[in-house]
Amino acid sequence: MVEEIEAKTLLSRIKYDEWFGADYNMNLYRGCCHGCIYCDSRSECYHVEDFDRVRVKANAAAMLRRELAAKRSVGVVGIGAMSDSYNPFERELGVTRAALETIAGAGFGVSLDTKSGLVTRDIGLFRRIRDNHSAIVKLTITAADDALSRKIEPHVSPSSERFAALRALSEAGIFCGVLMTPILPFLTDSEENVRSIVEKTAQAGGKFVFSMYGVTLRTNQRQYFLEKVEERFPGMADRYRRAFGSDYYCPSPQRQRLKALVREACKAHGLLWRMPDIIRAYRKPPEEQLSLF
Repeated sequence: MVEEIEAKTLLSRIKYDEWFGADYNMNLYRGCCHGCIYCDSRSECYHVEDFDRVRVKANAAAMLRRELAAKRSVGVVGIGAMSDSYNPFERELGVTRAALETIAGAGFGVSLDTKSGLVTRDIGLFRRIRDNHSAIVKLTITAADDALSRKIEPHVSPSSERFAALRALSEAGIFCGVLMTPILPFLTDSEENVRSIVEKTAQAGGKFVFSMYGVTLRTNQRQYFLEKVEERFPGMADRYRRAFGSDYYCPSPQRQRLKALVREACKAHGLLWRMPDIIRAYRKPPEEQLSLF
């Protein structure tokens, strides 16, 4: 049984264009059981105790309905930046589905992050939201190979399943693409891996690949990452310590070459890779949004 927790509010206002053009941010769950070794959300600054234990926010749909009705301006709601809204419990609880129904009914847009193939369950709702406002779905894929993915993201849908979900979303007319974030130095920063992710995204009908060419390591997150990376890749923790010390941001030594590779590969496949271009492509202009009402 998933524990319910009380929340005073669901929506927080964020600066436009900061992250895929969302206007509001929302997390329906607290904590995540995906076990990704690099997850920034387990950092101390976010104050999430026992991060691997999933808790759900009580009465989320009713609270969201009230908060959306009180907003002066209709905008895009970002979902899943801290905790994946398609964790295994969502299949039974349907909290994310209820939130999407509420967003669709209120005429708002959505910008959703996930690593789960379960996202395809709600294709119909994404289409409704897209028709009324704007919708973008971003599937995080850090390793093209399922075996490598299982080592660094042990409890998520295999990469092959996420590419299949991307294809299903694309065929349904949903604006979707890949977050190739983070890129882990010495582990996922090979040209072969990066090129393969771009190519598989294009083959699946995705519209973009957005990347961060390194990984952040903060208090709590750093300790967890170094422990897990050493378990799965012996000797790797010391390699990180020698290369980055206690630095917050750990960029790939190949970052300049990888940036050029992504740019050229995306151009060759007709994909977007720059944030402003992605935002312009999925968000309808205000006059078009108003005409729908």
